[in-house]
Amino acid sequence: MRVPTPSSTLRRTGLLALLLLTAPACGAPSTTPDALDDFAGWPRGTVEIRTRAGPQRFQATVADTPARQQRGLMFVRALTPEAGMWFPQRPPRVMRMWMQNTLIPLDMLFVDARGRIACIHAQATPESLAIISCAQPVRGVLEIKGGEASRRGMAPRDVVRFTGAR
Repeated sequence: MRVPTPSSTLRRTGLLALLLLTAPACGAPSTTPDALDDFAGWPRGTVEIRTRAGPQRFQATVADTPARQQRGLMFVRALTPEAGMWFPQRPPRVMRMWMQNTLIPLDMLFVDARGRIACIHAQATPESLAIISCAQPVRGVLEIKGGEASRRGMAPRDVVRFTGAR
């Protein structure tokens, strides 16, 4: 049995550290996106909400497949006030959502079949497994940065219009 010497252990430790530091530079995929820009290839659109304070617009990434809806905003570390994720539902249904592996607080706006905000769940707790839902069927849910709904004066019955990829 060979006993490692202090110099061989230092060389191996230094080599391991060098490999770990250079891995991202070598094109290793990121597993923790910092923003919605990391959702390349996902459809995008604009969500406009008509509030008493005037129209509020968000550039939304669209979670248009079951796999994309399951991933949602998991592992995203930051979200700008103008960004969001749209979860369309056809036909409208009762949505049940959670915050597993979601690292930032979110506001969830549940939009009914008539295109109006039915429910708002503000400041959803990061990494919680608690189910977040609205009692009525919805045609979609918009997730935005936590606190934005209140800051922008959004309320139930505000009209929501989505344009772009569905």
